[in-house]
Amino acid sequence: MGEVKVRATELTEEQQQELDLAFEKARKALAIIETYDQERVDRLCQAVAWAVANKKTFARLVEMGIEESRLGDPESRMNKRFKIRGILRDALRQKSIGIIEEIPEKGIVKYAKPVGIIASIVPTTNPDLTPAGTAIYAIKARDVVIYSPHPRSKKTSFETVRLMREALEREGAPADILQCLTNVNIPMTKALMARADLALATGGKDMVKSAYSSGTPAYGVGAGNATMIIDETADTADAAKNTMLSKTSDFGSGCSSDGNLIISDKIFDDMLEQLQKVGGYLANEEEKAKLRAVMWDDEGHRLPTTVALAPQKLAEIAGFSIPDDRKFIIVRGDKIGKEYPFSGEKLTTLLAVYKYEGEFENALDMMRAVYEVGGKGHSCGIYSFNDDHIHRLGMAAPVSRIMVRQPQSKANAGAFNNGMPMTSSLGCGTWGGNIVSENVHLKHYMNTTWVSRPIPEDKPSDEELFGEFFNPELEK
Repeated sequence: MGEVKVRATELTEEQQQELDLAFEKARKALAIIETYDQERVDRLCQAVAWAVANKKTFARLVEMGIEESRLGDPESRMNKRFKIRGILRDALRQKSIGIIEEIPEKGIVKYAKPVGIIASIVPTTNPDLTPAGTAIYAIKARDVVIYSPHPRSKKTSFETVRLMREALEREGAPADILQCLTNVNIPMTKALMARADLALATGGKDMVKSAYSSGTPAYGVGAGNATMIIDETADTADAAKNTMLSKTSDFGSGCSSDGNLIISDKIFDDMLEQLQKVGGYLANEEEKAKLRAVMWDDEGHRLPTTVALAPQKLAEIAGFSIPDDRKFIIVRGDKIGKEYPFSGEKLTTLLAVYKYEGEFENALDMMRAVYEVGGKGHSCGIYSFNDDHIHRLGMAAPVSRIMVRQPQSKANAGAFNNGMPMTSSLGCGTWGGNIVSENVHLKHYMNTTWVSRPIPEDKPSDEELFGEFFNPELEK
């Protein structure tokens, strides 16, 4: 989602004072948390996680965040508290102090060290989840965090951080391990990133670009346009149910929400019927044209007024009505390309469906075309029981993660029934303008020292190394 535009190019005196004080406090807190042992940081991780992720508290934060930002769905956003549990699970199962890995055959021992002061940029769609998840991994790694909340949901993020600070104090740890800025705008966020030891940028493309140009090491995320291939072997009822779960999560506001389905002609009609059974509303051509008019401008730019809306509200803005029991809107995709906006990222409760004819290679061609429109590097998926098809998608898709028979937006950032690292930040590799092509998790919050001891010589002969190219005459 785009960042709020401001005209200020320099910090006000008040902002400069707040930033200076935050870094002064952060350095003092860092000096203390660096002395903690594994048992101590693990307990602190549990304390801050519970302070936010208990049902009563998280329900209040969800209500607060949606009221403040006017974005999102209360029911599905509540489920994000389980992601905090998953992040805590992953953190507690790993070592982060002292020796974290030994490779005897190579004579290598690895030691973990803190990265220091982290600048965490919080997106408006996750004003509670992102601060909590970042806090768990940061505390585990013995880092400190200064958060820059999105102006549209800053009160919610500030309250989330306040609760975690109280939990730290109850455990006798410095509250300033976690701090949240109040006078936030783009210049303030840029200044924060420039002074930190590491920037974690979860947000719009412009902010991620700023993180990478801040002069500070940074992890960013890329834009999404999640696309699922559904071949002739798929269980269409299961695929439709998972599509609904992914598409409707937080009213489709996440970059991981399904945007496009590429469906085999052999099961296309059945899949369309199943999608309608689970709550899809199939728009006609007139309704589709109305939707296009309110979702994109004449130049193809996504309009913010229709982002993350209930399908009834989306239809109302477009000028038609749909039944109250419908959970998302389906449009038949025509062609794929930048001039066909329905093949791009939707960020709301709308799904485009495409039919591929004949061979599976045709599905792969359509998939490649979709990612030329947008979303390259982020996420793709497949509903199939054909291992060859899954393998071929794995070889062909220009993305960092592929979900097999799973609801994309509930699976790719980690789930309790897959092995993806739990996170709220998804690296998209050089495809998406990022430095990593994996889920940003604990290892990215740590520096690592490699200690190397001598081992028996491992030096192949020139004949082994160069093969048929080796010419002993040239070595004389």
